[in-house]
Amino acid sequence: MDKISTVERALRTAPPHALLDVVTAALAEQCGAEQVELLMADYAMRSLQAVNPGLYGAEPVPIQGSPQGRAFGSQEPCVVRNGRHGRGDGGHDTVTVHLPMTIRGDRMGVLSLRLPSERDAWARMHYLQAVCEALGHEILVAERDTDLYLLARRTTRLTLAAEMQWQLLPGRSCARPEFSLGAHLEPAYAIFGDNFDWSASADHLTLTITNGMGEGIEASLLTSLAVSALRNARRAGLGLCDQASLADQAVYAQYRGEAHVSALLLRFGFRTGDVEVVDAGSPRMWRQRERSVEPVRFDAQLPLGMFEDTVYVAEHFTAQPGDRFLFGSDGVYEALSPSGESYGERALARALGNTQLLPPAQVPQAVLRQLADFRFDTPLDDDALVVCLDWYGRRERGESGEGAPEAESPEIVAI
Repeated sequence: MDKISTVERALRTAPPHALLDVVTAALAEQCGAEQVELLMADYAMRSLQAVNPGLYGAEPVPIQGSPQGRAFGSQEPCVVRNGRHGRGDGGHDTVTVHLPMTIRGDRMGVLSLRLPSERDAWARMHYLQAVCEALGHEILVAERDTDLYLLARRTTRLTLAAEMQWQLLPGRSCARPEFSLGAHLEPAYAIFGDNFDWSASADHLTLTITNGMGEGIEASLLTSLAVSALRNARRAGLGLCDQASLADQAVYAQYRGEAHVSALLLRFGFRTGDVEVVDAGSPRMWRQRERSVEPVRFDAQLPLGMFEDTVYVAEHFTAQPGDRFLFGSDGVYEALSPSGESYGERALARALGNTQLLPPAQVPQAVLRQLADFRFDTPLDDDALVVCLDWYGRRERGESGEGAPEAESPEIVAI
């Protein structure tokens, strides 16, 4: 533990751009590691891009079909046998270890390094994972002061509207004992109006899905105003209906009814499973309970900013442990096949059933891939947003973690 604490202290005092240098030096000293590389998941979640301040534009590693992607997708270390390293009797077998870097459920990337032997990988796995976790936490802090890690998340340039939207987002996934969720937006590098936001307290999860009307920078500015107003109201301690009302007033004051934001606001109670809902527009919700998939409909109320002083009324339902909820924007459920069928009519329920074995962090992308197949890969007419939430509820005292299965051993791959 002292060795891990030493690395943590070194990371806290290092310049933001030098975090990988600190980890590389520590792993070389403690484990004899070589070729340490940090790869960040790109915005589209299709590739992993190396963080290297001296080699911008390095070729991305595809998530599908690579050992790095296998570690990222499975969230388990992947150990790859490299074969003989060195010449003559002094040669030895080396392995490359790929470690998923995930902080509070948010999948950030992969740390890869070469070790002298497979035995070293097994013996030092706890230390390697602890260093990887410490690096991830410090990157989240360092991103306030450097663009290095944000640059590694993109394989091409973002539009200005997309830049604004990604900066608004809280993350792409989150996990706690009471819930696990993941979200994704397409087209990742050119989104403009769709957005999601969440915040978890000691007793509640607040989740909002928003869709600003219009296109390009105008839609992004509109959504930014609405999301900021919702956060301002939530952080002032206001209830869900008052959050909607404050955002409604902020949007109307700026646009006088000429532009509006569709929103779905939900507040989940950890202890009871009670869910308070305000439906203010187009985002919709489906529930998968056991093998049944069905849309959950609410009384539609006016979008935010359409009229002055709109009064919003909350509805309630109960989430049961094991429920999976899928939320989609109109760019998902209104998307049309070449024959004119809307995706939300039947195909979305099938997609949710087809992805029931995937963790929530992977479901949005899987659904959007099936949406692309449904449209025969024709370009989307609108932003497409999918959020997936698995609900576990709060366990009674004494049930938190007892009897949980042990972590799986690292996967060993020979190449």
